[in-house]
Amino acid sequence: MTNPHCPDWATALLNGFSQIFLQRHPLCGLLCLLAILFTAPALFGGALLGGVAGLLTAQRRGYAKADRQAGLFSYNGILLGLLLSLALPWSALLAPLIIAGGGLSAMLVQQWLKRSHGPRGLPAYTAPFVGLGWWVLALSPEPSSPPPLALTLDTLLTAPLRGLGQVVFLDQPLAGALIAIGLLLASPRAAGWALLGSVAGLAFALLNQADTTALAGLGGYNPALVALALSQRRRRPWRPLAGILLAVMLTPGFGALGLAPLTAPFILAGWLVTATGRAWHQARRDCAPCALPGNHPRLR
Repeated sequence: MTNPHCPDWATALLNGFSQIFLQRHPLCGLLCLLAILFTAPALFGGALLGGVAGLLTAQRRGYAKADRQAGLFSYNGILLGLLLSLALPWSALLAPLIIAGGGLSAMLVQQWLKRSHGPRGLPAYTAPFVGLGWWVLALSPEPSSPPPLALTLDTLLTAPLRGLGQVVFLDQPLAGALIAIGLLLASPRAAGWALLGSVAGLAFALLNQADTTALAGLGGYNPALVALALSQRRRRPWRPLAGILLAVMLTPGFGALGLAPLTAPFILAGWLVTATGRAWHQARRDCAPCALPGNHPRLR
């Protein structure tokens, strides 16, 4: 839908910021953008450049306007811009790398969209970001871990907000609060599930980690994302709950493999729950004729 108060390109870019949290809502995207600008201004330029690169690549290559306006070609570029700005110091090569990453992520999304139509297709989520992000991290100095936070009432209460902020590499409660407000404006249901996922990830991390880096939100962002992704269908709470459980269980495995989790646990958990749900639905459809009188295999 065209926004009469905002140019098409601005709407598409803001939708790209909101699509990081699986929403299509320009005001939500604006609050996500402000969260980066207010709490990590050094990362803002990279995020904006990555999003614009993805959008311009999609426009130049003639990808569907509806998908461009929805922000589908921008959000992976935004995440790559944030990651590159965080992992590498600003230099003459950083901007071209961000532009290349944003453009390549848009092309990968387009190929995914072309091949994911049909009942067996799975959403791309942030798969292009994760694949390119692992390559970036393999070639860059190992980033330092955030210092452990003291377990106090204040850090415990703000940790779920930090979990939302860590989706875009921000560990400030203000960033999480702005993102939570954006989600609330886009969908109160989505905001509730995102906070529940972040709380669940925090609880699991605190119970299984010797230090308190979990209070920085690192355990909460993948469960929050999968809860957002799988809560879009009403009356099926088992889907986001199962996704949250899978995300918190998968996250430690990436550390054991020597890989930064990024958003990979969210992607795998979302795919597993979606594929399982489809398989279960198909099995019920296949068995439905058997439930009719006279259709039992032993009666034929």
